[in-house]
Amino acid sequence: MTGRLLLVPNTLDFGVAGEASPLQDVLPMGVVQTAARLTHWVAENAKTARAFLKRVDVLAPLAVPLQQMQIVELPRPAKGGAKGASPDVSPLLAPTAQGHDLGLISEAGLPAVADPGSALVAAAHARGIVVVPLVGPSSLLMALAASGLNGQSFAFVGYLPVEPPARAARIHELEGLSRRLQQTQLMIETPYRNRALLAALLEHLQPGTRLSVSCGLTLAQGFTRSDTVSGWRTAAIAVPDDVPAVFALLGV
Repeated sequence: MTGRLLLVPNTLDFGVAGEASPLQDVLPMGVVQTAARLTHWVAENAKTARAFLKRVDVLAPLAVPLQQMQIVELPRPAKGGAKGASPDVSPLLAPTAQGHDLGLISEAGLPAVADPGSALVAAAHARGIVVVPLVGPSSLLMALAASGLNGQSFAFVGYLPVEPPARAARIHELEGLSRRLQQTQLMIETPYRNRALLAALLEHLQPGTRLSVSCGLTLAQGFTRSDTVSGWRTAAIAVPDDVPAVFALLGV
C-alpha cells in the first residue's frame, strides 16, 4: 500500500524566549498520537522537528527512538537562481512508495501555509498520494479571528519590502486595495523588524484605517490589539522585537 502525506501542525513558540506552551494546550491529543507513530518526516528544519518530537514523546511514546527517525529537510531554493526555479522535492516522497506515512512539519504552525512545504504537497497530489491535513494552530487565521476586521474577505501578502520607499509604496497599495475591496490584508515580519513595520504602518496609513497586531499567539504573554490608526497614534504600545507577530489592516 502507498503511504499518505500527513501535514502535522507545530506549535507557535519556536525561537521565543520563556516557557513554552504545554503541547496538549495547543494540539489535540489525536494529532500528538499520530505524530508519535510516524517514523519518516520532511521538515523545514530538522532541529526544530526533533525538538517537537521530544515534546510529543512526553505525552505519547514515539514509535522508534528519536535517533532512528528519518528526518529530511526541504531543500532551499538556490540564491541567485533563475526566477521561478525551485528544487525538485518529489524524491522526498519515496517513503510513501514503501508504505510509510510521511509527516510534513514546519518550524511553526500549519505546514504549507506561508511555508515552503506547499511544493511537497503539490508533488504528492501529482503522484496521487493522499494528503491529510491535521488540526492545529495557524497564526494567520487566529490573528484574523481576534482582529475584528473582515473575516469574510482577506488576503495574506507575506513580507513587505524592507527599504523605506518601497515599503511605503506597498503600504499605500495595500490600503487602497483593502478600501476598494473591503478586504483585510494580513502580513508578517521577522520579529526584530516588528517595531519598524509598525512604525511604518502608523506613518503611512490613513487615520481611519483599522490596524490590528497579534503577538505571541498561544503564549502566556500573547495579545491582540485592534484600533484605528488614529487610536494607535494616540496610545501607542511597544511591540516585542523577539516574538512573532501578525499585522492586519482594513481600509475604510
